[in-house]
Amino acid sequence: MYIQLDLSWMQHPFPVSNFRVGSAEQIATLRELGLTQIKVLPKKSDPEFRHGVIPPEPETPSACPEPASPEPVVADQPSASLTAGAENALALRRRLLLAAQNASLLACDQRFRLATRQYMAMEKLVSDQPQAAQAEGTSLVSECVDELLESSDSVIRLLSEGVGEPGALHPVNVMVLSLLLGKALGMKSAELHDLGVAALLHDIGKMGMPLQLAHVSSSMTLAERSRYEGHVAASVALATRMGWGKPVLATIAQHHEMVDGSGFPLRRGAAELSRSSQVVALVNHYDRMCSPIGGGGLTPHETLSVIFAQHKARFDSVVLGAFIRMMGVYPPGSIVQLVNDRYAIVASVNSSRPLRPRVIVHDSRIPKDEAPILDLETVPELGIRRSLKPSQLPRDALDYLSPRKRICYFFERAVSPDSVEAEVQAL
Repeated sequence: MYIQLDLSWMQHPFPVSNFRVGSAEQIATLRELGLTQIKVLPKKSDPEFRHGVIPPEPETPSACPEPASPEPVVADQPSASLTAGAENALALRRRLLLAAQNASLLACDQRFRLATRQYMAMEKLVSDQPQAAQAEGTSLVSECVDELLESSDSVIRLLSEGVGEPGALHPVNVMVLSLLLGKALGMKSAELHDLGVAALLHDIGKMGMPLQLAHVSSSMTLAERSRYEGHVAASVALATRMGWGKPVLATIAQHHEMVDGSGFPLRRGAAELSRSSQVVALVNHYDRMCSPIGGGGLTPHETLSVIFAQHKARFDSVVLGAFIRMMGVYPPGSIVQLVNDRYAIVASVNSSRPLRPRVIVHDSRIPKDEAPILDLETVPELGIRRSLKPSQLPRDALDYLSPRKRICYFFERAVSPDSVEAEVQAL
C-alpha cells in the first residue's frame, strides 16, 4: 500500500511522508507511532490493493505479529496525534541525526580548508625554499592518500559555500578528484602519491600571472595565448626545483595534452601520454568547466553531459568511463527535481553506488539549516527525474538550496544508513 503520514518531519522516522510500504520493519515502525488511522492512496498502491481487496495472510509466521486488537487501516482519513512520549523520542532522534550530519560536513569543510592553507604555504615557499615547499606538498598529499586507502568505499562530498583559500580551490579540488579517480582505476599507494603531487602542482607556474592571462579565452591574442600556455613549462620548472621525480614532472608537463592530439604544448597523442596525465587532464577540464572564473560556470551535471557528448574524443575512454561512474550521473552540487516533483541539491555520492546519491530536499516546513540529507538508496521509489539549472528553480527553492557558485569537493569514509542509525541509537 502507498500511504501518506499527516505528521510533521519531526514526528516520524521515515525519510519522506509519502511512500509505498515494502517491509515488515516499516509496518513495525508504523505501529510504534501509536496511530489509530493511516491515510492510504489507492491509485498509487499496487493493483491488488486499489479496490480495497486485501490479499490473504501468508501461511508462514509474520515477522511482525499482529497486536491483540489491531486497529483497522482506514483510507482517506487524517491520522491521530502522537503521544507526547513518542513525539519527544522522535524529535530527539531527529536532532541526533542532524547533529551527526552537520558534524560530517564540518569535518570535510575543515579538512579542505586546511588543505588549501597548506597549498598556499607551499606556494609561498616554492621560489626561495623549494625543499621546504616539497615537504609541505608531501605532507598534504600523503595525508590524503593514507586516508583514502584506509576506506574501501569513499563518499564524494559537496562542501559549504566559500570554504577554503580562494587561490587554492582549483589545485586542491583537482588533487582530491584525481586521487579518487586514480583509486577507482586501481592505482596503488606510490602511484597515487605521485598523481596527487602532480595534480596539486599542475598550475603552480601561474603564480604571478595576471588574472586575464591565467585562464584561456577566445578573445586572447596569439601573444597572450602563448603566455598562457607557458604556464605548463613554468610549472615543470618549479616542480623540478622542488626535487620531484620524472613521473610527477611528466604528468605536469602533459596535463593539457589530449588523447586525440588536440592539446598543448606538444600535441601529443594517446600512446605518448601516461595514465596519470590522462587523469589530471580530465579532472582539470571538469573543474574548469564548473568554475565561474575562467570556465563555463556549468552545473556538475551539465559539465559531465557536455564532456561526454562533445569532448569525449579528447579523453581516454577507460578514464572517462571510470570518472562518470565515480561521480554519478548527477555529481554533488547538481540541482535536480525528484520524481515527486520536489527540488533538491545533490549533497554527496558514494563512489561505489553512484546512481543513488544523497540529496537535500526543499521543504518549506523545515528551516534550511535543519534540512536532513535524504539517502535515495533507502527510498527506492523516490528517484531523480531530471537535472535543472539554478535559474529554473522557483525563488523559494533557490534561496533554500543555495546552489554553490564554486563547487568544491572532499571525500569521507562511506557509512551505510544502518550504521548511522545504530550510532544514533547508541547515543
